[in-house]
Amino acid sequence: MQVSVESTQGLERVLTITVAAEAYDKEFDGRIRHLSKTQRVDGFRPGKVPASVIAKRFGAAIEQEVGGEVMQRNFYEAIVAEKLNPAGAPAVAPQPRKKGEDFVFTATFEVYPEVALNALEELAVETVSTSIEDADLDNMLVTLQKQHAEWKEVKRKSKKDDQVTVDFEGSIDGELFEGGKAEGFQIVLGSDRMIPGFESGILGHKAGEEFSIDVTFPEDYHAEQLKGKVAQFAINLTKVEEQILPELTEEFVKKFGVESGDLEVLKADVKKNMQRELDQVVKNTAKDNVLTALVENNEVEVPKALIDSEVNVLRKQAMERYGKEMDPNNLPELPAELFAEQAEKRVKVGLLLGEVIKVNELKVDQDKVSALIENAASAYENPAEVVEYYKNNKELMQNMENVALEEQAVDFIIEKAKVSEVKKSFDEVMNKPAA
Repeated sequence: MQVSVESTQGLERVLTITVAAEAYDKEFDGRIRHLSKTQRVDGFRPGKVPASVIAKRFGAAIEQEVGGEVMQRNFYEAIVAEKLNPAGAPAVAPQPRKKGEDFVFTATFEVYPEVALNALEELAVETVSTSIEDADLDNMLVTLQKQHAEWKEVKRKSKKDDQVTVDFEGSIDGELFEGGKAEGFQIVLGSDRMIPGFESGILGHKAGEEFSIDVTFPEDYHAEQLKGKVAQFAINLTKVEEQILPELTEEFVKKFGVESGDLEVLKADVKKNMQRELDQVVKNTAKDNVLTALVENNEVEVPKALIDSEVNVLRKQAMERYGKEMDPNNLPELPAELFAEQAEKRVKVGLLLGEVIKVNELKVDQDKVSALIENAASAYENPAEVVEYYKNNKELMQNMENVALEEQAVDFIIEKAKVSEVKKSFDEVMNKPAA
């Protein structure tokens, strides 16, 4: 086997591999001889079919089969010999040949880039400091109450958090548009379900009133023909209801699995869940900031093959999310452009983080793996059962070890970087509007 390597553009490499005619024909002829002994052909006794008959009848198929195997085997031998690290499957192309000639083929592929990290001490990373205050816990209890609230009709003017029932009809320049009409439509004012200006336009009106409001569709609205358009909605407000929250009684507390009905026990459980979610958000925020800083501070050439692969992963995840709400068979294939930027960043992060792990010889901390599993299991009714399930599943354990190693790398970067801590409230961290 002879190999030549050509660097075409960027990370692309083209291998031209020559396999000696003797070696190729030996494999081809061996396949012919094997078939002559095993193939049944009318007019010939089993095992006595002439090689020339086999070659004439099956030669093209055998050529394709042998060529594929020879290319695969010699490609892997070549990249090992040339110390190349392909970033994706090669595009192979055999050259035409006649019997007795060398078998020549090309393999075109991208290689992984060489990653050179800048000093981690140059990174500027922001972390968040926060805590759960009594008011935050009170607000969460109100949220639980709202989940079990009742609605009572009132005759006053509507206000924020009221539920209203309306009939409406929308028009643009006097022309009705598709999807702009509804009857008996219920909205909780302030929920921001509708386009900006719609809910605020209903505030302050009573049941029985008919009025019109002008709103502007956002530029990023999903319906192309409505983007940025000013519309007028004729509103008939038929009902206004106020929210009646249940009292924090023993009966209410028991709805959340607290058999004793003790409010303090419920508060402790709620605060524990809030803390777990808060810790996760704080950790994820720090991680995002670290990875963004890492990408911005280090130039790295990205193989297109890896971006394409990541685009496919993101597209599949999106289709799975949408498929829960509608028939996946009716969903069009989402264009790659939707995911290209995110995919490129994820590939860069993977390459750079992998280099941090390699250069600093980071190894998986099994105590961290156990802590991650226990934290994940704590959200379930029977944590011990979940922990055991993880430990008996090699794939899940491998995934958790990867997560642990990635977190160790992030922690390592934070230790080296210039870190500034910002104090934020619970609502700010959780991206919730102030109560």
